[in-house]
Amino acid sequence: MSMEIANNCHNYAAGYVIIEKDSGSKKEVTSTVELKTPVPGVTRTEQIKTGFPTVNAYSGYLQGKYSYMNTGTTSMQGIPATVSVSGAFLKRCMNDPEKAKYLEENLAAIPACVSYAASHAQGTLTSISYEIDANGNMTIMSSGTNDPDGKIARENGERKAKEKKAEEEKAAKRRDEKRSKEEKADERRAERKEQSETLEDGREPETFQVSVTGTDVKSITRSLTVWHISGYAATSFDSKA
Repeated sequence: MSMEIANNCHNYAAGYVIIEKDSGSKKEVTSTVELKTPVPGVTRTEQIKTGFPTVNAYSGYLQGKYSYMNTGTTSMQGIPATVSVSGAFLKRCMNDPEKAKYLEENLAAIPACVSYAASHAQGTLTSISYEIDANGNMTIMSSGTNDPDGKIARENGERKAKEKKAEEEKAAKRRDEKRSKEEKADERRAERKEQSETLEDGREPETFQVSVTGTDVKSITRSLTVWHISGYAATSFDSKA
């Protein structure tokens, strides 16, 4: 047998109206509360439930209202978004209307907050995540880019490719100049060698005639020999020995 009781709950914040539903050893409590909204000074009336027998039951109830909670990555305003709530905090909230009110206020505000973040971000948001830890503390993380269509990346890539090509062309030119200098040096060495070989192998035969006059055969023969050894060429040479 189930029983519903409606009364004012003075133990909670003013304005609470609760309905208790007996469910075995646990009483499921529906509270009508005023929840804050992302708009300053604006509230809305909402019914929240507590008194769940298990965390899974409470989580299922919340996911029915906030499909993005603990369901992985979803899309909000076209942005990949994740909302994670600690199981330990869910356990604290499931039987505590005040904590449950705090949790649902924030879960309900997340889509509007994502919209605000997207419109005020410096650049374009590419992902956003909200995490509520065991103590109810919230952490938000986001990533973004100032180049959503990849234009800047393409321009940078093209510029770097041009710079690389120009550097490669300069390096190739330096290698060509070095190779050209080496080839010219080889040509000059080859020319010098050829000229040297021409001088050695291409000399014309020479004839010479030496005449030595004297009164001593030994002296004039010695003088004649000296001229032959020196290789001095003369058509005619007279020496008084």
